[in-house]
Amino acid sequence: MRIAVSACLLGEACKYNGGDNLSEELVDVLRAGCHEVIPVCPEVAGGLPCPRPPAEIVGGEVRTATGESVDAAFRLGARMSLEAIDDAGGCDVAVLQPRSPSCGAGQVYDGTFSGRLVAGSGVFAALLEERGVTILSPEEARRRL
Repeated sequence: MRIAVSACLLGEACKYNGGDNLSEELVDVLRAGCHEVIPVCPEVAGGLPCPRPPAEIVGGEVRTATGESVDAAFRLGARMSLEAIDDAGGCDVAVLQPRSPSCGAGQVYDGTFSGRLVAGSGVFAALLEERGVTILSPEEARRRL
């Protein structure tokens, strides 16, 4: 199975604060299943630095807490990540970092930078959803893969 995975979940230091979201259990499941993994970080692909200011979706646009629009970089990175997946032959499923303005699927932060969640998807996750790609959280992937 070919699986697109948020690079931060694989231990790549591409998270907004310069860290990662390494999920060792997910990495173990991916290895055990002999899956082909396509690591993606739409934010880095869009040219954003590490570290970078946190961002949330505010009124349909990705902005930092100071109000700076980073929407163009997020959308460019989403398209570039989709192209990278296509170049690798497509994916059967994606395992993405929850709540992210790029990769969040089903729920994202509400745009107030208060930690509250609302229904919705990040810009990259939305592109995958439009294509009908099943998106799993790391926890779901550990149970289903």
